[in-house]
Amino acid sequence: MILASAGNVVVWMVWIVAAFSCLGSGVAVISFSNPFFSALALIGNLASLAVMYLLLNAEFVAAAQVLVYAGAVVVMFLFVIAYVGPRRETPWSGGPSWQTAGAVAAAGALLVEIVVAVGMQANGSLHSDGKVGPAFGTPAWIGRVFLVDHLLAFEITSVVLLIAAVGGVVLGSHTRRATV
Repeated sequence: MILASAGNVVVWMVWIVAAFSCLGSGVAVISFSNPFFSALALIGNLASLAVMYLLLNAEFVAAAQVLVYAGAVVVMFLFVIAYVGPRRETPWSGGPSWQTAGAVAAAGALLVEIVVAVGMQANGSLHSDGKVGPAFGTPAWIGRVFLVDHLLAFEITSVVLLIAAVGGVVLGSHTRRATV
């Protein structure tokens, strides 16, 4: 009985450390002025999320979090940051732009979506008696969902990531020509 209690204390301590490091690294991502340090803080954030997934017994999701996001996507961010180089202009120098208005509109839409989802959950209209089989969450089940049921969305996502990488290279080449 004492051993089970000590195990729960360790789990709670690890959860608290992971939660605070997730929050701290998330604040660091948006507060660092150097984009390289922001990308490194993002790696810390993704690693602390992986620890929280491990505490939820979601080992596959934790491994995918580390391999795909921290290992591939953030490395791509670092390559784009290194290629583009430091920016000389300040983002708020000309006043609010269409990008600022778009960001405020997107944040407002997200807030409305969260309020509606919380309201629907409180009313019980989101209640579902879905059956979860023994294969749920296994790598074979996830692969079937990605590559059979949602293949179009999976391929669209890969094309969007490719376009983002090419866009970063194009932006970097224009920046290099302007400074030379």
